[in-house]
Amino acid sequence: MKAGLEVHQQLATGKLFCECPTELSETVRLTVVRELRATSGESLAVDPAAAFQASRGLRYRYEATPTSCLVEMDEEPPHALNAEAVDVALTLAVLLHARPLDEVQVMRKIVVDGSNTSGFQRTALVAVGGYLETGGRHVSIQSICLEEDAARKVGEATGEFTYRLDRLGIPLIEIATGPDIQSGAEAREVAEEIGALLRSTGKVRRGIGTIREDLNVSIEGGNRVEIKGAQELRLIEKYVETEEERQTMLLKVRGELVSRGAHVPDVAPVDVGDILSGALEGAAAEVLRKSGAARAIPLAGFAGLLKPPGGGTERLGRELADRARAIGLKGLIHSDELPGYGLAAPSVEALRARLKLAAHDAFVIVVAPTVERADMALRLVAERARLALVGVPGETRDPLPDGRSRYSRPLPGRDRMYPETDVPPVPVASERLEKVRAHLPETPEARRARLAAAYGLSSELIRQLESTDSVGSFETLVKKGHPSSAVARLLTQDVAEAESSVDPARRVEFSVDQLDALLAAVRDGRFAKEGNSRVLTELLRGAATIEDAATRAGVAGFSRAELKALADRVVRANARILGERGREAFSALMGEVMKEVRGRRDGREVADVLRAAIERARPPEGTQA
Repeated sequence: MKAGLEVHQQLATGKLFCECPTELSETVRLTVVRELRATSGESLAVDPAAAFQASRGLRYRYEATPTSCLVEMDEEPPHALNAEAVDVALTLAVLLHARPLDEVQVMRKIVVDGSNTSGFQRTALVAVGGYLETGGRHVSIQSICLEEDAARKVGEATGEFTYRLDRLGIPLIEIATGPDIQSGAEAREVAEEIGALLRSTGKVRRGIGTIREDLNVSIEGGNRVEIKGAQELRLIEKYVETEEERQTMLLKVRGELVSRGAHVPDVAPVDVGDILSGALEGAAAEVLRKSGAARAIPLAGFAGLLKPPGGGTERLGRELADRARAIGLKGLIHSDELPGYGLAAPSVEALRARLKLAAHDAFVIVVAPTVERADMALRLVAERARLALVGVPGETRDPLPDGRSRYSRPLPGRDRMYPETDVPPVPVASERLEKVRAHLPETPEARRARLAAAYGLSSELIRQLESTDSVGSFETLVKKGHPSSAVARLLTQDVAEAESSVDPARRVEFSVDQLDALLAAVRDGRFAKEGNSRVLTELLRGAATIEDAATRAGVAGFSRAELKALADRVVRANARILGERGREAFSALMGEVMKEVRGRRDGREVADVLRAAIERARPPEGTQA
């Protein structure tokens, strides 16, 4: 197995081709609707990915926000390339030992999936030929590019997608490795290291969706497959491993198909609505009841090979269904999963007779609102079934939350590129490079060594601080006099726990001042560190101050005198247990006290107070209770 990464990181420099702010907005000022078509690139050929997207016949609705301008609407030419973004890309080129080009030339990359109003994405090659050192290995860096981010999809309906223009044009730096990665774990490690290097510049945006990875994976005998737009670092390893499993399955199925002499007959789809009517169940039945069409095609020699082979999870049937989903249908029905969907054995036999199938033949059914849409889906399904006789098709796939991926479109090629004539080239003078080299940030490797030496942090804790981009906040808070252990716990555990408890749309970044005030409240005994995450959660829910948040969280206002009184009360209430177990009753009594004070007083303090209460209640040695 070989894999490569393309890491895309949003930059905090203003938009790439205009002066608009980069904040996202939920306010829609106006809406336009467009249809996009595929055009030829510089070579005069039409890219297959663009042709496929155009063939879907979709409409795209674009929502402009108060931060949108005519550049994003493609009603005004782009402005000059953002100079600060170019400098950030040059900084990464130096840090990754890459060779900056003498001139940055902007290109147009044809993209007609609706994510850009113009039908293309602007991208610029900045540097080539570098390397990254990680885990004792050199991973080659093929290219460093600058490109504009796409519009964000906010809605989907039959035949129409809705995009919002606030994200369109935010600068992305793209770092592409060579195919040097040999495992899912190594892919994650490389992504983490590139992410740390990007954050070291201090010029990247933070938060969900600001960094995305494309994974290119192939196995021996397979083909390059791109999993595009993975956002969760923890799933990178799973994406690579699952793709390896999927390609292995496809090669195994191909071998069996070839041995059977399987093929896909070149016949027109057959109407099977009369057989399915009244028997079919589920979403497809509802479509059929609303005057939809049910059409089927035979697959000669495919019987038994559409389901998972050998008890695995990947299967050819899902590959075929993904082609139907690509044009907006919910999926398909194939013979390896029948009887099912309400179709009993007699209906299945009727379908096989209608299609004139032999014992080893399979069939696929598509139910769609119209005959034309059903036949379009079956053409794509037939094309994919023929590719199964070849093995692993090169394609672009979308990542799914469970670590799998789904077909998106054919793999794009060179035919989608041509020069951008509205943006002049940017020369990279030697003086500019010298200025960049003179202001390089601290590398992650140097920073890790310094943090370990200065604060005694473990390598794992340092990497946790890096992954949350909290190193700067950590050092600021420690310099304010807070213990490094308390600060590290707050940033790596409590903040994450609070963020996981609220709607992601409501998350905001905690300021250093807020975190300083929280740590001071714990230091002053106003509540215990165990209450940190609950206080932070209330801040995310709208509490104005730390005091207000502590009150809402129920962790404020419990004095040491009240703690002593509570401990004595719990000990008296459990006198029998204390008499039977003696000091061994401590754990049970501690649980009772903590029910009342968790997050309000420090656990070590609670334990000390409870032990003192137990000693006061125990009879003197040599006497009877």
